[in-house]
Amino acid sequence: MLTVLVVDDSALMRRRIADLLVEAGFRVETAATGEEALARLPEVDPDVVTLDITMPGMDGLTCLARIMVEHPKPVVMVSALTGAGAGETLEALRLGAVEAVQKPAAGSIGRIGEELVETVRAAASSRPRRVRGLRERLRLARARIVGEDFVAPAPPPPSVAAAGEVEGVVLVGVSTGGPSTLEDILPLLPAGFPWPVVVAQHMPVAFTATLARRLDEMCALSVVEVERATVLEPGRICIARGGADVELARRGGRLQAVCVPSSPDRPWHPNADRLVTSAMRLLPPDRLVGVLLTGMGNDGAASMAELHARGGRTIAESEDSAVVFGMPQDLIRRGGAGVVLPSDRIAGQLTRWLPTAARRAGPASGRKD
Repeated sequence: MLTVLVVDDSALMRRRIADLLVEAGFRVETAATGEEALARLPEVDPDVVTLDITMPGMDGLTCLARIMVEHPKPVVMVSALTGAGAGETLEALRLGAVEAVQKPAAGSIGRIGEELVETVRAAASSRPRRVRGLRERLRLARARIVGEDFVAPAPPPPSVAAAGEVEGVVLVGVSTGGPSTLEDILPLLPAGFPWPVVVAQHMPVAFTATLARRLDEMCALSVVEVERATVLEPGRICIARGGADVELARRGGRLQAVCVPSSPDRPWHPNADRLVTSAMRLLPPDRLVGVLLTGMGNDGAASMAELHARGGRTIAESEDSAVVFGMPQDLIRRGGAGVVLPSDRIAGQLTRWLPTAARRAGPASGRKD
């Protein structure tokens, strides 16, 4: 029987979450503070920890950072999932949390409770993600990540963006563990990278704008959220808006990423299969690259397997680095993975496949300003 340590300062919330998990077949222990949680970890040795972000005394981010350093465990953050808390929630994912889920409300729990149980069950089979420099970062108040120095390319000259339709598009599907995995890849793409990148990251609407802003600060390429029709250009990374889906369309002779209502017959949003399928309607396979990263379920596997069968190039993240191996594993099982790589080698593979502008840009030299 799997054991979960539920950490929340609210007795009502501890009981509500515990009842959900016990009913689903888990053994549950509880802690009312971050300090108590850290003290009980060696004794309880849980398979998963659920952790509130906002707590008096030691807040959830500090507690999470301590867990990942002192007693690494899969951690699911429990949050109100509002825009106001988006920064803290994304920070938790960068610190190594597997996923963030919405707090179950009073009364009928319904879908939110089912999502919490499903996420905890998936987290039990995940691997805690190692965050470099975390011990040093714990010196900072509230465990704010300052990041390590990293080599990134110089900003591209204005002439890099090509006129008219782009040559091709990189399509990325990612879910659980995605924000930190994207940080292993996107900041390493050089300034002259010749194709735009469109990312379908399963995430609520409250978080994708914050994710795009944070990645934009880290990357040599510009990063934007697709909140309206967005022209695809070299040097641009488009993050699909949460709570909806994204498709490619051709308007006025230009390829664009467009935000469309989420499809009710697909369980994950923004949906990677829908993105890839729309791209294959508009571009030949040799002008598309599919990248399927960490995540629960199988979103993106069917469409990227089809892309591979038609002659397109595909990458599946390897089990070595995937927080949850579900999505890339399904692509591999379908025979649709052209290459299987850990996350920190994917940017290099993309640059080797699409080298022209990247080589003109020269060696990486620093973040964009």
